[in-house]
This record gives sequence, C-alpha cells and structure tokens, in this order.
Amino acid sequence: MKEISIISEDEGIRIDVWLTSKLEDISRTYVQKLITDSNVTVNDKVVKTNYKIKAGDKVRVEIPEPRKLEVIPEKINIDIVYEDDDIIIVNKPKGMVVHPAAGNYSGTLVNALMDYCGDRLSDINGVIRPGIVHRIDKDTSGLLVVAKNNQAHEKLSAELKTTKLKRVYETIVQGVIVEESGTIDAPIGRHEADRKKMSVNTRTGKRAVTHFKVLERFNNATYLEVRLETGRTHQIRVHMAYIGHPVIGDKVYGGKQQKYSIEGQVLHAKTLGFHHPTTGKYMEFTSQLPEYFINLLKQLREA
Repeated sequence: MKEISIISEDEGIRIDVWLTSKLEDISRTYVQKLITDSNVTVNDKVVKTNYKIKAGDKVRVEIPEPRKLEVIPEKINIDIVYEDDDIIIVNKPKGMVVHPAAGNYSGTLVNALMDYCGDRLSDINGVIRPGIVHRIDKDTSGLLVVAKNNQAHEKLSAELKTTKLKRVYETIVQGVIVEESGTIDAPIGRHEADRKKMSVNTRTGKRAVTHFKVLERFNNATYLEVRLETGRTHQIRVHMAYIGHPVIGDKVYGGKQQKYSIEGQVLHAKTLGFHHPTTGKYMEFTSQLPEYFINLLKQLREA
C-alpha cells in the first residue's frame, strides 16, 4: 500500500479533478475509483467524487499495490475483425461470456484475449475485465471493441457515455409489429422482485432509449434493426418485452416456453461505429449474421 498526503492550497475544485492533476501517471477514472473505494480522505473523513477542495484541506490517498491478473489465459480461437496498437474489434460468438464471473471462470472472451494479447490490455476495469469497454450478453453475438491501453479505454468510455458510439443490432421478436419504426423511451433498473433481472422501472431506473425499424414481417414474428441510444444492461431484451414483443429465444424476458429450438435470444450486434481514440477518425465495422440467425430467417420465410 502506497500512501500520499497533500495539503491543499486550492479552492473550489472537484477532488477527483484536483487529485488527477497532483498525481503522476494516474487517470481520473482510477482516482474516482480510489475515492469510491474509500481510499481517499479529506481531514480524516471519506468524501465523494464531487467534493470541492478547500485551502488547508489535508488529503490522504492510499493506493493499493497492483494485483497480478488472476484470469488464466486460454488458447481460444476468436474472430478478430480489426486490430491496431490501441484497439481490437472482436466478433463474439453466441454462447461466449465476455468476462469471468460467478460460474464462468474460464472459456470467456477475456481468457482468450489474455492469451492473445498478454499484458497489452487496459486495466481500468480491474483484473477480471482487462480491456473491456462495453459488454454484450452471453447469448448475444456480434461486435465489441476492446481497449489495449488505458488512454484508449478512457476515450472510448467517454464516447460511450455521450451516446455518440454507434451500436446497431438485428433481432427477431415475437408477434407482428405494425409500425414501420418506433422509439422506446423507458427507464431501466433492477427488477424489484427478482434482482437478477432488469425491468422498466420508473422509480429507480436510469434513462434508456431504443430505436427500432422493421426489416421484415412473418406470420407471428418480426425481423428488426435496433439502434441503441443508451446502453443499459439487457436494454433491447427488456424494451422489446415491455412493448409486448420479446426477443425470440429469450427465456428470461420472453417466457420459458419457446416455439423455436434456439438456445438464448436471437440478437446480433451487427454494426459498431466510433471515433478512433488516438487519431479521432470515425471508424465503422459491420459483421455478417451468424448461421443460427440466418437459419431461423429461412425457416420463418418458408413457414
């Protein structure tokens, strides 16, 4: 544990901004984590990230010793769409978990990236999620961007928060949607009865906006293009269930009894667009629909 003490001569600056300017080689994101984890005190009291520094404040910072990565590298084939010194674009298959968690400590995308990249991944999200800027669910296939260094991670995360990062999905939902397009603007938060699920929650939920466009209609299903304006957990799945058209294959939000023999939701992250964290150039990537998705479309067209 490294301990630093500083007496403030400044006034009215947020403590996270102030500390970032005082500490070398430490990002503001990491400073915020130190504050949230109660590793920063002002006059021997824990403060929040928005605390405004006062002249004469005694600020103490405890910086934990970095832990070695506890994720075991595994030689797993991954579909790398693009790579440079800052980022990797991966086309994740259906059924692969993005990072280790309870019940899934191996076989994840992070295990594969650890083998492929070694220590050339950002560490902002800690030992379990190196490089991971955003996630897609286990049974959702498609594109995601991985950061190879902290600077790239911070730039991409900032773009993600401003909703400028383009994320377009394709999905097949239950029932026939009459409208050609629409927008679902409904806050999402933890389900109040089942904490493992998310739900539209006007009391504690955060703003969530999903735009959809009909691509094709079938007897009792609709093929959609869906664009995320925000990126809440399970957002598309929750929003589609909320308007009465759950994603086919989604047993969590669409019921245990599913008409089609598909394991998990029919949802593919097809297009990903963002500004490169170093060059600032806009980049956009598109992936092909996976075989299971194409086969279901064929089945529905022939029905």
